[in-house]
Amino acid sequence: MADFSPAAKPVLRPRNPHFSSGPCAKRPGYSLSALEGAMLGRSHRAKEPKARLHEVITRSRALLGMPEDWLLGIVPASDTGAMEMALWSLLGARPVDVLAHESFSSGWATDVVKQLQLKNARVIEAVYGRLPDLSRVDFSHDVVLAWNGTTSGVRFPDGGFIPANREGLVIADSTSAAFAMDLPWDKLDVVTWSWQKVLGGEAAHGMLALSPRAVERLLTYTPPWPLPKIFRLTAKGKLIEGIFAGETINTPSMLCVEDALDGLRWAESIGGLPGLIARAEANLAAIAKWVEGNPRIVFLAETPEIRSCTSICLVIAAPWFTALDAQGQAKAAKAVTALLETENVALDAGAYRDAPPGLRIWGGATVETTDIERLLPWIDYAIDTLAQG
Repeated sequence: MADFSPAAKPVLRPRNPHFSSGPCAKRPGYSLSALEGAMLGRSHRAKEPKARLHEVITRSRALLGMPEDWLLGIVPASDTGAMEMALWSLLGARPVDVLAHESFSSGWATDVVKQLQLKNARVIEAVYGRLPDLSRVDFSHDVVLAWNGTTSGVRFPDGGFIPANREGLVIADSTSAAFAMDLPWDKLDVVTWSWQKVLGGEAAHGMLALSPRAVERLLTYTPPWPLPKIFRLTAKGKLIEGIFAGETINTPSMLCVEDALDGLRWAESIGGLPGLIARAEANLAAIAKWVEGNPRIVFLAETPEIRSCTSICLVIAAPWFTALDAQGQAKAAKAVTALLETENVALDAGAYRDAPPGLRIWGGATVETTDIERLLPWIDYAIDTLAQG
């Protein structure tokens, strides 16, 4: 490596170095003045605060193009809370197939198999960088999946593998997909997400969307296990309809509500869902152009059609890096991300702890493509600089 000539240190830096995959970058031009109208010190059950909560629901529905007969509610504990509510409330009526191809979908598999202890559950797994074998899925079963693998950068390209006449429910963790990808609503029955991803909102609040088929399951099936109050979607055999009108189960942060509304209004101002998708796809395209022919880096996702446009996961391919053992690679990848952070060009851009060592660059709609383009030479510089070390 003595004769290796590293990339020159770049001059330009991203204007915003926030590339975390959650909480994610705030929208361009964001300032705390956006929160000045927050209903602080008010009961969330009062008329005006409740109207703000309902506004989050109605604006989200409209932006996403959600079918009119679906229900959407604000629930506690972020996307995790929304998914847990769905799993604990809906599963057990049929066998279950869980598609696990990264950390969070593997976590849902653990819940199904070890916590709910469903005996008729199958886990269909794939290594990081791939999707599970979809030919193995039985759609007479309920199916649990993550539409976009936040920790692997692998997404389902479309809903073509899901039959329209399926018998079971399809429950889709979509936290890093909603507002950045076209979701096939006719092929899904439960969709969950959180505020802190594509629109850059604050944490702790989740969104739970239910199709008519999911609502029917809620009304006709009672799980054999006790449900904590925070998970309950029905009472006395009837749907708790207030959840889907802004009457949250627990006390929400009205500050976070105001922040969520700011993100939704911004999304509307840039062209709605098509505008959001275009911004995320432009970020992926900029990285794909840089990766092509670059000997230092490759996508973790093995094929282009499954590459995420939000959680963009990269693996270092430089010869000095690939020659290291697993422990050495983990250490070296952390050194790359540390250098990027020291230079204040990319904060929180390391791979997820369970993923292969590398980088994870958030490319959601709140990230400017120019900032992505300014970051990429710094990654070259960081990798080459460490090769010399």
